[in-house]
Amino acid sequence: MKVCILSDSHDHIPLLDAAVAEAKSKGAEAILHCGDVVAPSTLKCLNKHNLPVHVIHGNNTGDLYTLGQLVNQPDNMIEYHGMDAGVKLAGKRIFLVHYPHYARAMATTGEWDLVCCGHSHQTKLEQLPNIKGGSTPLLNPGTVGGVGSAPATYVMADLEQMEFDFHQISKSI
Repeated sequence: MKVCILSDSHDHIPLLDAAVAEAKSKGAEAILHCGDVVAPSTLKCLNKHNLPVHVIHGNNTGDLYTLGQLVNQPDNMIEYHGMDAGVKLAGKRIFLVHYPHYARAMATTGEWDLVCCGHSHQTKLEQLPNIKGGSTPLLNPGTVGGVGSAPATYVMADLEQMEFDFHQISKSI
């Protein structure tokens, strides 16, 4: 199973939409958003892609009441998990949280096959040793919203192979 992992869209609807469209064309079967959506209306562009979306909030939460209303609409593909989430896809246990320090702590537990975070707007993949004697991939996909001088990025993850490809979207969209 391939999934699109992204974070920090910060209301940049065209970039978020373009990233998900591109990821779907590359075989993505689900979207994982690691927070900082900001306005819930930003997520409306995702339903047309007909992919399940798992989203958490970050430190720029926006209107949580409206987010709750949005995700409870009929035919909605978006699942809002709150401040963090444990999801299981393709038999893999995946933990989503916005903050890198929290993500590092969760990766070291050895309870997760993959831990994803955002916040820093910097792409990063590292293998962290865990207390069970193995290692856990910790992935930060950067900012799909291209916040500040950071490029607009997302990650395609192949969960069967546990391979991760970083992609950049043109900010001119």
